[in-house]
Amino acid sequence: MATDQIPQFPAGFLWGVSTSAHQIEGAADEREPSVWDAFTAEPGRVKDGSTAAVACDHYHRHGEDVALLAGLGVDAYRFSVSWPRVNSPGGLDFYDRLVDELCAAGVRPVPTLFHWDLPVALDWLERDTASRFAEYVTVVAERLGDRVHKWITLNEPAEHTLLGHALGVHAPGSRLLFDALPVAHHQLLAHGLAVRALRAAGAGDIGIANSHGPTWPASAEPADVAAADFYDLLLGRLFADPLLLGRYPDGIGELMPSADLESDLKVISEPLDWYGVNYYAPTRVGAPQGADGEFGGVPIPAELPFSVKEIEGVPVTDFGWPVVPEGLTELLTGFRERYGDRLPPVVITENGCSYEGLDDQDRIAYLDGHIRALHRALEAGVDVRGYFVWSLLDNFEWAEGYARRFGLVHVDFATLERTPKASYAWFRDVLRAQR
Repeated sequence: MATDQIPQFPAGFLWGVSTSAHQIEGAADEREPSVWDAFTAEPGRVKDGSTAAVACDHYHRHGEDVALLAGLGVDAYRFSVSWPRVNSPGGLDFYDRLVDELCAAGVRPVPTLFHWDLPVALDWLERDTASRFAEYVTVVAERLGDRVHKWITLNEPAEHTLLGHALGVHAPGSRLLFDALPVAHHQLLAHGLAVRALRAAGAGDIGIANSHGPTWPASAEPADVAAADFYDLLLGRLFADPLLLGRYPDGIGELMPSADLESDLKVISEPLDWYGVNYYAPTRVGAPQGADGEFGGVPIPAELPFSVKEIEGVPVTDFGWPVVPEGLTELLTGFRERYGDRLPPVVITENGCSYEGLDDQDRIAYLDGHIRALHRALEAGVDVRGYFVWSLLDNFEWAEGYARRFGLVHVDFATLERTPKASYAWFRDVLRAQR
């Protein structure tokens, strides 16, 4: 697929790729355990029975991966810092070396400070975890802040709340349903405290990576429309409104565990330099079905006031996720309309797909379509400053184990050999054409 037909993005637009610590680092015996180590040790939690004890062994092979980044020609690399590793002897030294190697390769380091791998001794149900997070962030910022000039506080607090604490299909495996709401509030509070900690350490250019996608009612019937509105509130506005507007959606604030919600919201809504969006697909939502259901391998309990429906008439990835590039344009223009001048510049912090094979033409088509959709959002007036592909490497895909391959680079999990796919070469050529 030709790359010279992709429209030109503005000068200074940031192009990158993303990974996360637990999914690629391995070396689990060289750090303290996380909730994901405990979760994957329980039989039946991961579909293929695997763990991330070795994963891509990025901890020992990061030099190879930095070379892949340099060969790809990205401006930036979004990785995550493992809180359990920082708590362990020599753990912060690893990130110190990684940042040095990235800078030497001309690749901007963009660390995410929490990407789901909470130390096993902590619990997001406890308010104190937010304060502990800020202390950890201070340690990282003081060590890396002389070379790191773009920061992400949290990754996808909505998914971590829903999948990990409400439905129990991710770590820590709790099935609390709506009793998981304190997890959302404490993560948002941790974000705000982290922004303050970063600024106190002299850091700037701070954002968050929130997941968003359009929510489409299954029909025009009032019950389907109401269900879709609630889904959008629960998975979207609950995590965006407090950050951008300084308030929870109507009816939500009184459910949050806070003795002084107004003060908490002042912390949560600390001004951001940019807002990160992880986009994969829209969601089609209808009224509850009256019985437990499932969508994409995720259980939808009957107690929830919505059901998730298939989006018909579009391609799907090997994961079964619908491919809808125009949903990205719709999402971003809708965000601008909803939040107006309260929306800071936007960075797409994740966008990618799972496909098999080295000649991954479907991945190329997916990325081509989404980059063009992003440009249409720019043309419509949305201030978008960057785009990160998920992911550099095939990796441990959480509860799916190693069954899903999102990487531009193939990893043989028996030998750990890295092999760039056709999409790696395609994206490299896209970046060259943008300069």
